[in-house]
Amino acid sequence: MDQAREIKEFVRDRYGEIASSDESCCPSCSSGPDPIKQAMAIGYSCAEIESVAASAVMGLGCGNPTALAGLKGGETVLDLGSGGGLDVFLAAQRVGRNGYVIGVDMTQEMVERARRAARLHGYENVEFRLGEIENLPVESDSVDVIISNCVVNLSPDKAAVYREAFRVLKPGGRMLISDLVTARELPEEIRRSFEAWAECVAGALEREAYLETIRREGFQDVAIVAEHPFDEPGMNEALKGKIISVQVRAHKPHDD
Repeated sequence: MDQAREIKEFVRDRYGEIASSDESCCPSCSSGPDPIKQAMAIGYSCAEIESVAASAVMGLGCGNPTALAGLKGGETVLDLGSGGGLDVFLAAQRVGRNGYVIGVDMTQEMVERARRAARLHGYENVEFRLGEIENLPVESDSVDVIISNCVVNLSPDKAAVYREAFRVLKPGGRMLISDLVTARELPEEIRRSFEAWAECVAGALEREAYLETIRREGFQDVAIVAEHPFDEPGMNEALKGKIISVQVRAHKPHDD
């Protein structure tokens, strides 16, 4: 097994463990558990958190892509690395009954958790598919908008991720990605750490390299529309000041 596959298997196992942990219940912004506080810290409002299934609020991610994606009624949305379904459920509210939201995740436990929440809470315009974001189980030219929340950095092959994103977007479609990038080079021991990969750090690219990766796959108007330092409590001292949370917007060109 090559290193890229080893990294992916380690990440899959780690998030499978997270997905299999006890689900929270009855989220309350005033007295909620840490996942709720973490969700609010990265940009989700109290109203958004309380509007979705409690099990979907897992405290994962580094931003709120649905807040900046400009979702409209009737659109088809794809969430790369949908986890417990938080962004899928929020997107479903925005696109309405005439819209549709697909979540893709490589972790069976996450997909099962999200499907269970969708059934229990009566979501009829969502679907969760098991698959890898480098090889999406989605038809070409079939979605209006792609969103993702701190997942692309987990992939050892980001070019493949954005190649697939370009393939499945309709001409003129758009993408809003929340992710982590680096302001400076990371220590080699961090880059080699599987733990750091699972924590969304080791796989982070330098800011301009990340944007250029997206451009090379054919996207236009690639730009950071929001950013903030990503310094969490307990973060490795070697990482402080080097990690940035960014919201990146891009478009697939219209057919001529």
